[in-house]
Amino acid sequence: MSRISIIGIGYVGAVSAACLAEDGHTVVAVDTDPSKVAKLNAGEPPIVEAGLATLLARNVNRGRLSATTDVCAAVANTDITFICVGTPSAAEGSVELNYVKQACSDVAGALRTKNSFHSVVLRSTIVPGTMEETCIPILEMVSGLTAGRDFGVGYYPEFLREGTAIDDNYNPGLIVFAALDSRTENVLRDLNARLSCACSVVPLSTAEMIKYTSNSWRAAKITFANEIGNIAKSCGIDGQLVMKVLCSDDKVSMSPYFMRPGFAFGGSCLPKDVRALRHVAHKGGVATPMLDSVLEANTRQIERAENLVHNSGGRSVGMVGISFKAGTDDLRESPLAELASRLISKGFGLKVYDPSVRVAYQSELGGSGRGDGKVPDLKERLVARIEELIDEADVLLVGNRYEETIEPLARAAVAKSLVDLTRLRPDLRSGGFYEGICW
Repeated sequence: MSRISIIGIGYVGAVSAACLAEDGHTVVAVDTDPSKVAKLNAGEPPIVEAGLATLLARNVNRGRLSATTDVCAAVANTDITFICVGTPSAAEGSVELNYVKQACSDVAGALRTKNSFHSVVLRSTIVPGTMEETCIPILEMVSGLTAGRDFGVGYYPEFLREGTAIDDNYNPGLIVFAALDSRTENVLRDLNARLSCACSVVPLSTAEMIKYTSNSWRAAKITFANEIGNIAKSCGIDGQLVMKVLCSDDKVSMSPYFMRPGFAFGGSCLPKDVRALRHVAHKGGVATPMLDSVLEANTRQIERAENLVHNSGGRSVGMVGISFKAGTDDLRESPLAELASRLISKGFGLKVYDPSVRVAYQSELGGSGRGDGKVPDLKERLVARIEELIDEADVLLVGNRYEETIEPLARAAVAKSLVDLTRLRPDLRSGGFYEGICW
């Protein structure tokens, strides 16, 4: 079992302290507010949360949980410190870090007089880059020690919902953390070893980003559901029933396939149906700011890809894929066809490798090039072999992913500009001649 100190007896700190003590760890909670310290030492919760009073009282009586205002004493008598202080919004919308900075400074001061290895783990919600740009420099400067060598560092965001926090702690949907050193990583793994949820160990800034993404995604889902509910009501429909049935579909509606950053959406369904639903809403006098922004954001993603090609410096483009997705010859509202049209209109030479579209033309199918009124002379622009496309292009533009193209394109990216809208391989990141649209 671990000896853990927790800085901040607020919502996250109080719940974490109670649950960790319940798990058998020795926990010392720290706060600058003497009244919170007194309450916790009496086994009383400083906040209202279902089940918290029972856990606190039981573990204070067991001697596993105590509280103090003395940071130095808490750090001296524990092996790992969780910083759980608040990060409210500043006036202009940025995150306010005063409490985090003070906590880091206080813990670092305590580290100066400690001879044994100690890990410092942030749990506060902080924007990407805060650990590396703010927290670690303060910890090193004040302590005079080197992070990752003389003391451990980690970031371990929480995903607790008020009202169900204790259940969320023991039945998590997501466990994410980052660590500079193996000792801190091992402690965090051990703390979560009995939980059924797998641990995702990622870089510091990625863990910070995941926390903000999680909260923003929840906010977006609520906003979307509300907008659908408003439209449904204007049509005399029960919006809650609509969303209940939709959420039962984990093959398409709730699929992670659509949560993969990349290029714009297109095809014969999504663009026209979003437009149609907006039209229904506007007829009923219902505003649709979220659906409006969906279409605007989609257009911006096409512009983003266009700018990446412009910035590559090439004038001859070899495009991989032009249908709205791989495995079909359907060009109806294909964002790749729109992108190709824009590039051609601005003087770029363009050749295309798309086996499905090429087969449709070769077979003289009635729907060959269906929906395509954007790309002039498309049939003549199609090439049969990916090697031919690579040889003739200054810049390669990958819109759809075909297995046979992955290795040739990856090799070509070593010496030739490549703009990737689909991600050829998970290990590829922007750098050198390679540019990923979202990675």
